[in-house]
Amino acid sequence: MSTRRLTPLIATTCGVLILGLTLALALPPRSRAVSLSGVGAVPQGAQSDDAYAGSFAKSHVTNVFATTQQTSCYTPEVPYFTTLAPTDGYSGMTACAGGSTTGEDLGPYPTQVGSNPGYPATAPMLAKDYSESDIRVDPTNAQHLMGSSKSFVSAEGYNHLLGFYESFDGGKTWPLQGHIPGYEGWTDNTDPVGAFDGYGNYYEFILPYQFYYNSDGSHNFQINQNKEPNAVQPAEVVSVAVHPHAAVGLQTASNWITLHNGQPDFVAAYDSKGREPDKQWIAIDTNPNSPHFNRIYVMWTLFDSLSAVPFVSFADARADGTHTDWSTPVKLPTPGMNPQGDTYVLPHIDPAGVVYTTLTNSQPKQSFCCDTIILDESTDGGATWTSVGTVASNIAAPAFVGGYANTTFTDGIENTFVVGSQKVSGQYPLYVAYEDHSAGRVNVLLTASYDGGVSWSAPIQVNDNANPTVDEFQPNLAVASSGMVSIAFYDRRLACPAAGTSEAINAGLALDTSNANYTGSLPPYGASNYCVNASDQFYNPTLDPIGHNVRLTAHSWDPQLNAPRRFAVGQAQATFIGDYFGNIVGGSTAYTTFVSTYNDGTNPFNRQQQAVATLALP
Repeated sequence: MSTRRLTPLIATTCGVLILGLTLALALPPRSRAVSLSGVGAVPQGAQSDDAYAGSFAKSHVTNVFATTQQTSCYTPEVPYFTTLAPTDGYSGMTACAGGSTTGEDLGPYPTQVGSNPGYPATAPMLAKDYSESDIRVDPTNAQHLMGSSKSFVSAEGYNHLLGFYESFDGGKTWPLQGHIPGYEGWTDNTDPVGAFDGYGNYYEFILPYQFYYNSDGSHNFQINQNKEPNAVQPAEVVSVAVHPHAAVGLQTASNWITLHNGQPDFVAAYDSKGREPDKQWIAIDTNPNSPHFNRIYVMWTLFDSLSAVPFVSFADARADGTHTDWSTPVKLPTPGMNPQGDTYVLPHIDPAGVVYTTLTNSQPKQSFCCDTIILDESTDGGATWTSVGTVASNIAAPAFVGGYANTTFTDGIENTFVVGSQKVSGQYPLYVAYEDHSAGRVNVLLTASYDGGVSWSAPIQVNDNANPTVDEFQPNLAVASSGMVSIAFYDRRLACPAAGTSEAINAGLALDTSNANYTGSLPPYGASNYCVNASDQFYNPTLDPIGHNVRLTAHSWDPQLNAPRRFAVGQAQATFIGDYFGNIVGGSTAYTTFVSTYNDGTNPFNRQQQAVATLALP
């Protein structure tokens, strides 16, 4: 998520800072909205904390810390050496000094030519922290996985490019890593999301944007040729980098295609103040029987103050990792009213080639209190789009800043969406899950449609924690080829480890000494609704639960440690663990990649790393 857009869009409601973004609309007559007034029913019933804690071993979950397996360095466009050390584990920016083990290009880079004086940095810097993530499985080889994440050289400055980590053995090891090249001439590259095509080429859809630092450490997005770090490049773009298929053992960290027709592979570029793209997402049709096999769909939202317009473009992938020209971007339909607020576009494709996306809308005139999720579809390969109707309305979303008690990380994307792989009653089912704050804590609710999105089932609650006063958040849906549904989410039901235990020591709790949003004593030994785990829940295609929530993390972790400062080094109440994390099913295995600051023996400084969990489908 771009910090450039967020800064002017924070509004105050009920004394709490929140982010109110999204659209309001009138419902088409054929839509049936699902309105929510409280917590949903939990079909599988509650489970005890002890049972949940033991589910990791009982379900034979494995954890691997992927991003500690190599050391990545790159030359950032904008250096920022201010540090908060030693508070909460921070350590500022650190020179690479020959420490890279990835084989990636350490810079400077072609897109940095023409930078203003003082830019880029004079040497490569160490990539330390990895927040927010996505994970994908190669349809031509289920053992080939690609993860991507924000790769920070400065957590204090929110200074990052996108990094990748690649496995060829089903997630056991991650030998190929580095930053995703081609767009180093912008301050940040953000919002990791990718997809494989049907040939095994991997596409990353990227949001590069420029800012520089004010004297107080806040971010300045002024468009001025004399002040921008790199006035040669557009202020913000949505763009693509392709990691072409290569035989195992022949792939390299620098094997990326970043040019199209001899120019950077921009889908769209923006260089005027107030026109700021965000929330980009990608999907590729990998069904050989689809009429649009290997079509690439990319979507994003263009913000101008509180106005938000979602766009879509497409191209067709080729076997060599190149693609046809991007189609002229077109607006997605948001019927009823002029679009306002924030819109999360999440394209997915059913096996017949129909493309769907949800869009999430708020009500600016109601102080951004109540989200609505709508559904759009295209039946002709993205050429035209129609609005199907409303998935859910009157959703009580958590506040963007301050939405989670006790900690300072900001809220993420409100909802997740996926299309089923097996027909139910003659149609491919659609599934949407979302966060709900109506009970004063965040719960994850799930609904389904079995008639193409015209009507939706009553929401059920996914999280089965017995204690209702804890937060469960950032859901991410995936579907197996059998039609089984997986939903992963962050989970705060387990208390932080007790003082003096090996769990507390390795969790780095002693480093947690400054927290503007916690009234208890620090370090947070034994604190409730504070430390974080990740969980998964499985359902059959008609949303009958299969067992209880499964713990995906071997160890609870502290979200305050090395947490990037989202808007300014001095803004202690807006830190970051990501707006989402990755969940995918490959064959008979669910793969999840998520943040952890735990020291498993490879993370001695308790930095934000990406752990990968594997779990056999039940």
